[in-house]
Amino acid sequence: MFLKRIGPDPHANGAKSVGGDGCPDIWELTDGDFAVIGIDITETAIAKLPATAGCGQDERIVRLPRNLLVTAKRDIPNRL
Repeated sequence: MFLKRIGPDPHANGAKSVGGDGCPDIWELTDGDFAVIGIDITETAIAKLPATAGCGQDERIVRLPRNLLVTAKRDIPNRL
């Protein structure tokens, strides 16, 4: 299911997250889709979504630190 990490290992050089148990992360899946690990902010964010956005019952709104996505950019494919 998980093919490869997108971006640097968040635990590189002994780094630890604020939560202690895990770190936000992005993974490419074997089917080509992506999975994200982040803080679930659905409960507080859902009421603030723009009118053109929605969050289904089987979906969650996840916060990713900016530096995670910026450093992962080099690993995100430019094509479908």
